[in-house]
Amino acid sequence: MTAETRRILLVEDEKAIRDAVAAYIEREGYWVTSVGDGQVAVEEFDKHRFDLIVLDLMLPGLSGEGVCRHVRDVSDVPIIMLTAKGEVEDRIIGLELGADDYLVKPFSPRELIARIRALLRRAHIESEPQREVLDFGHLVIDVSGHRVLVDDVDVDLTASEFKLLTTLSRYPGRVYSRMELVEKVLGYDFEGYERTIDSHVKNLRAKLGDDPRTPTWIFTVHGVGYRFDFPKGVSLGSDPDARQYLDVSRTIGAPSSPTDTR
Repeated sequence: MTAETRRILLVEDEKAIRDAVAAYIEREGYWVTSVGDGQVAVEEFDKHRFDLIVLDLMLPGLSGEGVCRHVRDVSDVPIIMLTAKGEVEDRIIGLELGADDYLVKPFSPRELIARIRALLRRAHIESEPQREVLDFGHLVIDVSGHRVLVDDVDVDLTASEFKLLTTLSRYPGRVYSRMELVEKVLGYDFEGYERTIDSHVKNLRAKLGDDPRTPTWIFTVHGVGYRFDFPKGVSLGSDPDARQYLDVSRTIGAPSSPTDTR
């Protein structure tokens, strides 16, 4: 899919900002539909296919939170949330609702474009070599099909949650710091975004049914970050490639931190 065919829904109530941002995005070759009302945004989303949504938090008709909830009920399309609120907790709420990223007003249009590109790359392209299917018993990750199944039931993940899970699960036992995950999952290294990863991990655990107090797959390494492990006794079947994949993962993965407790 080329940039020219990618459709972006821009939801911003301030007309001057909406027009300026739409013009900037269109200059990059994207097809933009811009609206200034939350309810209209929902109606446009239900009628058309979009590859990404730029969503203001404060909207008439229906709030940005309401729009985000509606979209997440039916789609994992990437969402960048715009907010004038400076408090960290306000931005975390947006991420916990299912937004993939956020920008605080005023923001640089160049930064918005960089984040749009990063999200679209994660949603449509997997640049690193990897197995087509990662099978961990009750949890199966179909990388090429962008599907996750727990006990044969599909789990609906956002683009960021899926990237986070595949990043962690590619090398079971390897400990990733929060800043490493910011760079790998969000596509850029920006100080202060560690809390973003914590929110995505919280959402991911909830969707997988992975209790953080007694985790099955995603473990917190206190003071460091996170690691993925597969349950003891998981059968790898007769697939020699699967056995080799997990054996190599164990070999090259970083050893568990002594501060990590299960």
